[in-house]
Amino acid sequence: MASFGRDVCVIGGAGHVGLPLAITFADCGLKTVIYDLNSQHVEMIARGQMPFAENGAEPMLARVLATGTLEVCDTPNLLSDCKFVVLIIGTPVDEHLNPDFTAIHRAIDRCCSELRDGQILVLRSTVFPGISQHIQRYLNDKGLKIDVAFCPERVAQGFSLTEFRQLPQIISAFDDAALEKVKGLFGKFTTEFVDMAPMEAELCKLMTNAWRYLQFATVNQFYMIATQHNLDFDRILFGCRHNYPRMAGMPGPGFAAGPCLVKDTMQLAAFSQNNFVLGHAAMLVNEGLPAHLIALAKQQTTLSDKVVGILGMAFKAESDDSRDSLSFKLLKLLVLESKKVLYADPYVRLDGLSSQEDVIQKSDVLFIGTPHKRYRELVISSDTLVIDVWSCLR
Repeated sequence: MASFGRDVCVIGGAGHVGLPLAITFADCGLKTVIYDLNSQHVEMIARGQMPFAENGAEPMLARVLATGTLEVCDTPNLLSDCKFVVLIIGTPVDEHLNPDFTAIHRAIDRCCSELRDGQILVLRSTVFPGISQHIQRYLNDKGLKIDVAFCPERVAQGFSLTEFRQLPQIISAFDDAALEKVKGLFGKFTTEFVDMAPMEAELCKLMTNAWRYLQFATVNQFYMIATQHNLDFDRILFGCRHNYPRMAGMPGPGFAAGPCLVKDTMQLAAFSQNNFVLGHAAMLVNEGLPAHLIALAKQQTTLSDKVVGILGMAFKAESDDSRDSLSFKLLKLLVLESKKVLYADPYVRLDGLSSQEDVIQKSDVLFIGTPHKRYRELVISSDTLVIDVWSCLR
């Protein structure tokens, strides 16, 4: 029987998915190791600093560092001492919208010398259906007796620490013994589980994100139809929802972006041999919204001689994460259309950002890219044309 001095190692544990999970494990008393190649983030975490915004995370990080239940490193040396290995490496899509398996292979190969019999490898990030089975065979072919489980994360970025304890945990493995062990790991912070076969769990995660993406595309298409005819979509949306329970879940329009939704929808499309026509249609609608907003502005003014501003570059409100934000697609299109483009965000830290004050004062046309709450109190001159798909400004 293999013995282990530590409980769990989170590979890729310095990122938005891995770090909240790692400090949650550690806060539950598990001896937890973060292994990540990003040395800068590793150093920040070791000092008790969060490398990104996550509600309630910094006090918890300080606590687990003080108690010694969390260790952070940029080498895999401690991996062999951990009973569970949680891999936060998914299957992204390439430039042709097909799933790319190279990152997950590289991660396993990099750590292979530290893996040993008796461990359980938990795949946590979204993966293409069948990857769990593929990784199980991949490890077996290397002569390693390691059980593979797939337990996808389903929390909202920024609210992970709360939702870990509130939401049911989907778990899957290839035998009952491994499933019970994984249930014991996640049972440290949750009590409700949904047991599935691995491919069922893989599809469940993809379909969850694709469903949200389809919902956003539907309302964005409605928005385009209404605004193309110079109609007030806010009034239409109010009429759809008001005291009408069957429409209570209808979202508002806006940029549907970030590192998950379109990627997972395209993975589902690839798995269906590109017969997921709803998914492809949703991508065309959602990815086409920035161009539609520019067209709305051009109906009211010329842009070629105007300074244009964008407020909000994060992919969602109250976030500092700009990955795959459609505000950058809007920016690229506006560079071609306008005299000059200024952009700002109170949370994102990137080169090229202007101050919010400069963007507001110098812009002839203003686009709201992200509906940060603080924008609701802004007072914009009536001389400035505002394009606000979110109806964020009063």
